Amino acid sequence: MKISSIFDTNNVTLSFEVFPPKTSSTYETVAQATQEIAALRPDFMSVTYGAGGGTSEHTVHIASDLQKKYDVTVLTHLTCVSSTREHVAKMLGTFQQQGIENVLALRGDIPPGGASANDYRYASELVRDIKSQGDFCIGGACYPEGHTEAASKTEDIMHLKEKVEAGCEFLTTQMFFDNNILYNFLYRIREKGITVPVVAGIMPVTNVTQIKRITSMSGTYLPERFKAIVDRFGGNPAAMKQAGVIYATEQIIDLIANGVNHIHVYSMNRPEVAAGIQTSLSEILQ
Repeated sequence: MKISSIFDTNNVTLSFEVFPPKTSSTYETVAQATQEIAALRPDFMSVTYGAGGGTSEHTVHIASDLQKKYDVTVLTHLTCVSSTREHVAKMLGTFQQQGIENVLALRGDIPPGGASANDYRYASELVRDIKSQGDFCIGGACYPEGHTEAASKTEDIMHLKEKVEAGCEFLTTQMFFDNNILYNFLYRIREKGITVPVVAGIMPVTNVTQIKRITSMSGTYLPERFKAIVDRFGGNPAAMKQAGVIYATEQIIDLIANGVNHIHVYSMNRPEVAAGIQTSLSEILQ
């Protein structure tokens, strides 16, 4: 099923992201976790894809199993920063063979020690390529706080509009921890004529290591309320996990109350985290 159809049918949606293993030795462990998340019956699940196709085989296998064995709509990521057009065409052909209809088109980050290919410079170019090679529902990424490489938020929104005009049917946000940042972003993009559905990406932070990685990679703003939670519970893993799930759940409740109806949870392959959030929203999602 196409995700655009899910958005047309369901007033509120909850979806989860999972990532494939980097090595075959951990495949079964990751597959088991994704199956447990699939058992929660989310509206769809996205499966990430390593830059340059480093996890492409596992991405396809996991996505195919989720769809065929567990009847869950899947969204496969596809990055282009280190890819050739031939590689992208091959992956799209594989997606079609497996009955995968939804693709999240991403530029991606250049892996350490790697180099970018010359075929793609922007995600909008990948979107056009996907659009020309099959009847896919294409999603894209957006950055409520602005992309780290953009000269300004205005420039970032301009590139976002180009991506939508190229064929993106919906957008998924990078993680954020202050809902006001998203509300301001939505106002600005709607003002510029970007009207496609925006899916709010929520990261339940369950350990201090995640915080360090998040801030070092993206510079995401952390509200004082969130910092206080980390300061108080960061040294207690069980308490931090519970507090992180509660904080994310409260974010989601506020978003839905304010008309942001499509929620995507970066579950980090943690079935208990996904289940904790879904259980807390059981009546709200009705």
